[in-house]
Amino acid sequence: MPEKAQKKLYIKTWGCQMNVYDSRRMADVLAPLGYRPVDTPDDADMIILNTCHIREKATDKVFSELGRLKEHRDQKKARGGKMLMAVAGCVAQAEGKFIMERAPYVDMVFGPQTYHELPQMVMKATGERVVNTDFPAESKFDALPQENDNQGVTAFLSVQEGCDKFCTFCVVPYTRGAEFSRPVSQIADEAKKLVESGAREITLLGQNVNAYHGTGKDGKSCNLGQLIAILAETDGLERIRYTTSHPRDMDQDLIDAHRDIAKLMPFLHLPIQSGSDAILKAMNRKHSADDYREIIAKIKKARPDIAMSSDFIVGFPGETDEDFEATMQIVRDVTYAFAYSFKYSPRPGTPAANMPMQIHEKVKTERIQRLQDLLNEQQLAFNRDMIGKRFDVLFDRKGAKDGQLHGRTPYNQAIHVKANPRLRGHTVPVDVTEANANSLTGNVAIF
Repeated sequence: MPEKAQKKLYIKTWGCQMNVYDSRRMADVLAPLGYRPVDTPDDADMIILNTCHIREKATDKVFSELGRLKEHRDQKKARGGKMLMAVAGCVAQAEGKFIMERAPYVDMVFGPQTYHELPQMVMKATGERVVNTDFPAESKFDALPQENDNQGVTAFLSVQEGCDKFCTFCVVPYTRGAEFSRPVSQIADEAKKLVESGAREITLLGQNVNAYHGTGKDGKSCNLGQLIAILAETDGLERIRYTTSHPRDMDQDLIDAHRDIAKLMPFLHLPIQSGSDAILKAMNRKHSADDYREIIAKIKKARPDIAMSSDFIVGFPGETDEDFEATMQIVRDVTYAFAYSFKYSPRPGTPAANMPMQIHEKVKTERIQRLQDLLNEQQLAFNRDMIGKRFDVLFDRKGAKDGQLHGRTPYNQAIHVKANPRLRGHTVPVDVTEANANSLTGNVAIF
């Protein structure tokens, strides 16, 4: 397409890696219309905010950003140009009509299941405002174009979407819909194309990725462990990861995959949210703290060197001091290489938002500080334990300092190494020399 026909597309993404994947695929969908991604909203022809409803005050943050971006829209209009403004993702799905009412300068609002229909929405938006928050009967994945080749050495591949778990604090079942798994052949084809365009590591994505149950080439259901075994046969693919998992779907095939498949990295993100059985029941997690401990024991037996990561919510309605101490205890029992922790905040439309015994903000703040102190202590200890060891590191980009490359260890730790730029995109043995809370430093191993 001639340069003069190209239009500038600015996408701002919040939230999970699924949103990152979705943003990249939106750009692919819009490419045939002449849109190319740019890094700033200045003079953009189209702006998309790909939103997340998980974080606190998510809707307020969207309106704040829209207000800031409206200035760019007004400036372009004053110069005689036009800028389409769109809100996508989970906030759009949940608050679509409200966004259109409160922000009359927004041209399009669409949910995460409809972005394959972007060309039609763009055409329609030239004459009227568009709200598309339906759950289409056909899968969006069936309508997406082939991925563009501007792909790095690490890539994300969506294999499962939606959630049937209905945790009482979570909006995902309402914004992403029911669990859906892509067919094995479609995933395998996309993985092959990603590798052909330069990917050496692929992270499989899903709201409950280990609930994957796609149709195999033989017409039978395939679980995540079996899918990983199939993808591990992809020539040129060196590493496989997956996120995010649910304890209820951690089956034996997947545990065995960690034992048997060398390309599956020894790092598992398995959220528990709380160590208290009473709170887990109130959250509708449908497993106990000891169920989780048993799963961890099985995983560590299958892969003794595996590193664990998790999510925690502090201050859920009704959480007592004893409940919180149970969370602290499970952290001590499991030990984590990394974890995310959040203060509970009500999400409109979720059962937990209307529960009695909401916890005072001061109590939440004190508890999360204690939890984060413990988690940070464990993370630093894990990183320091790497000093003096040698790991294969996949260099994915330039480092922060001149002459450095940035890479990831098998445990998904960031590591900075002084190395020849030609090693970018390659997996190289590295000796770890230093460690801090968030990253490692090392040297290319001398043979």
